[in-house]
Amino acid sequence: MSIYTAAVARYFEAWNATEAEALAKAVAAAWTGDGTYTDPLADVSGHEQIAEVIRAAHEQFPGFEFRLAGDVDGNHHIARFSWELVSTADGSAPVAGSDVVALAEDGRITSVLGFLDRLPEA
Repeated sequence: MSIYTAAVARYFEAWNATEAEALAKAVAAAWTGDGTYTDPLADVSGHEQIAEVIRAAHEQFPGFEFRLAGDVDGNHHIARFSWELVSTADGSAPVAGSDVVALAEDGRITSVLGFLDRLPEA
């Protein structure tokens, strides 16, 4: 497993954690202490703020999980990948996006720049 796929696997473990303790551990494993997460809806830093963004996503979309859509591409401690938010009940995926992450020397994420490619219709 490359440094890029390993980092993205930890990233999805964090995004799919729903219990408070598991979420805190997964965020700490995925991000550096001063790591950041930025997308059109959030611009946060640090483990607690990142965990709050993840909790809010689960509150808005209960019964959904984040899944990798395609391959992880990486170079020079930068990785990019696409994802979908998928219903565990019916397989629908109303939300999809693409993220670019920067990695520290230890393979944890220092920053995420997220883009929303598909949103539910209003």
